[in-house]
Amino acid sequence: MATAAAVPAPVRRNPRQLRTLRKLALGAAGILGFLVTWQLLPTLGLVDPRYFPTATETLAQLGQEMRDLEFWRNVGRTLTAWGIGLVIATVLATVLGTVIGLVPFLRRATHTTVEFLRPIPSVALIPLAVLLYGYQLQAALIIIVFASFWQVFIQVLYGVADVDAVARDTARSFGLSRGSRIVNLVFPTALPYLMTGLRLAAAVALILAITAEMFIGNPGLGREIVFAQSAGNWPVVYALVIVTGLLGLLINLVFRAIERRSLAWHQSVRGEEVL
Repeated sequence: MATAAAVPAPVRRNPRQLRTLRKLALGAAGILGFLVTWQLLPTLGLVDPRYFPTATETLAQLGQEMRDLEFWRNVGRTLTAWGIGLVIATVLATVLGTVIGLVPFLRRATHTTVEFLRPIPSVALIPLAVLLYGYQLQAALIIIVFASFWQVFIQVLYGVADVDAVARDTARSFGLSRGSRIVNLVFPTALPYLMTGLRLAAAVALILAITAEMFIGNPGLGREIVFAQSAGNWPVVYALVIVTGLLGLLINLVFRAIERRSLAWHQSVRGEEVL
């Protein structure tokens, strides 16, 4: 008597894998739709192809640029200015934000000054930066640090102020020193705010690094965009703009990963994983 063949059990994917696949599919569809639209606009004559090359022409130019060693040098120069400015801004903002946030008198005394300085556009400082340092990296760092500083500083202030009053009083009643309270109470409370500020500051620092190269003339991607625009080489212009966008995307992904790893214990990250 023949035995019935075993029927393999259906493969079941867990909900997280399905969500990931759905996000990837939607992201790929969005990119494809964007590229098709881009390709059709100059092809159909809706925009002047002399100043708006097709997607295929721009991507081909991008591939050519990536084979040039000078292109990678310019990427490195841009990221160097970005990294140095971001580190300086983060250290200053974290230290000052913690000190001012822990001392109510300092917070009240600096509130008006902070609200006056924070809205000043960083590009407005370019003439001052050039006057102080000329066309050097230090001039670019002034506007990068200024713009990035406020992203972290304000978040740290909010984080320090968010310390639970009951927990603070409990720590005092147990006789914990100020340093111990900062490490075990203030820092864990402010860390989510700090990571948010750092992620925002990283994006702002990249924008200002490229802006400084365009207006101050520091070597990097921004200066190459200006040179290509002056020469009327529009495929190079758009190719380099794509590179700056890809750098911004990469930086955001890296800092999101760092944020998730460092805040794996926090309810905000754990809540995202459940949803």
